[in-house]
Amino acid sequence: MHYHFVGIKGSGMASLATIVADRGYKVSGSDIEKYIFTQKALEERNIPIYSFDEHNIQKGMTVIVGNAFQDSHVEVKKALALQESQDVVVYRYHEFLGNLIQEYCSISVAGTHGKTTTTGLLAHVMSKSASTGFLIGDGSGDMPQDAKYFVVESCEYKRHFLAYRPDYAIITNIELDHVDYYHSMEDYCNAFESFANQVKKGIVLFGDDEHIRSLRVDVDHLYYGLEDTNDVQAVNIKQMHDGMKFDVLYKKEKFGTFKLPFVGKPLLWNSLGVIAVGIMEGLPYSLLQDGLASFQGVKRRFNVEQKADNVFIDDYAHHPTAIQLMIEAVRTKYPNKKIVAIFKPDRFSRIAYFIDRFQEAFQDADYTYLCDFPENAVIENGVHVTIDDLAKVCGNAMILPENESGAKQLAKHASAVYVFMSSKDIYKLKNILMEILE
Repeated sequence: MHYHFVGIKGSGMASLATIVADRGYKVSGSDIEKYIFTQKALEERNIPIYSFDEHNIQKGMTVIVGNAFQDSHVEVKKALALQESQDVVVYRYHEFLGNLIQEYCSISVAGTHGKTTTTGLLAHVMSKSASTGFLIGDGSGDMPQDAKYFVVESCEYKRHFLAYRPDYAIITNIELDHVDYYHSMEDYCNAFESFANQVKKGIVLFGDDEHIRSLRVDVDHLYYGLEDTNDVQAVNIKQMHDGMKFDVLYKKEKFGTFKLPFVGKPLLWNSLGVIAVGIMEGLPYSLLQDGLASFQGVKRRFNVEQKADNVFIDDYAHHPTAIQLMIEAVRTKYPNKKIVAIFKPDRFSRIAYFIDRFQEAFQDADYTYLCDFPENAVIENGVHVTIDDLAKVCGNAMILPENESGAKQLAKHASAVYVFMSSKDIYKLKNILMEILE
């Protein structure tokens, strides 16, 4: 069987392609020629990557199409034409993945924030119990031949996660996003409610979130969080610059004390969600503690590099809440250093909808810089803002070019903690800055 991925460098697509290759199938893909960090794992598996061309689509293939590609795309159009004559089988990414997870004990991670890190955490912990495959939204995918568990990051955009019917699930939080598709919070919550109620065995839910509490969930479930109303609760929390310590109560009885080597509220919440899944699956405290304590992180989520007196952090944060929590965590970890926040927006619709929230998001940074929207950013539903509009709202924010000149401007703040945040390729500016300061 030959699987061809249209848009193979996409974060989810790259992860899925590596998994299919790990399962022993022939895999190829096509994408733009520009280097993207997700292709490293593809190259390690000798998966060929071609430029887009209709001749890449051949009879007998199973073609998996990235969700960013329209039916009019040259390869998709060819694949659909061949499908009509039954010479090719075509799936959208989420459709294929929804079928694949049925072959394993699957655990799906959904939510507005924290999906990638929680998926990575959960996969690492479950692997201490039994062989575990995973698909993470940072471009990472792996599938051992003897895998029992399959941990999957599940995106709510356009209700794609409704293609999944996992055995277990986590919902990390609900805060309106993807406003180019969801027209209201009610619409957004309805999607999560539908997802929750098609989980087969059990779901754990962040109980401190009022929107999650509003969901009508009919399947077996546990709430986790910091408030007394949760089934799995963290208490006696101590946050230090080099980690955190807390006790976990299950049904008001002490389950165990956890000592973890990372900081910040999001990682506390994410860890608690993983612990709740472990409890639901009957895993012992010692396994959960060891698994969480040995977690090394995922790509582009609080990735830290240090050179002399300067710290460089690369993170995927692109929603104002995620940005605010990220800077708060950095302040906890580096209480005596200047924080320089650098942000590059992705979607016009997201920035326009949340624009009034960004001043608060950056308030704990000492300096704030903004990079312009990417050249290929799409103006959705006529919604358009400029980087100048965002800078005005953010008060003292300065607009920065993504080149050597911009990096030299940042270098004037050394020594400092530089926090680069974006769903796009802002890490390239980080690399230039690091070279200058070295």
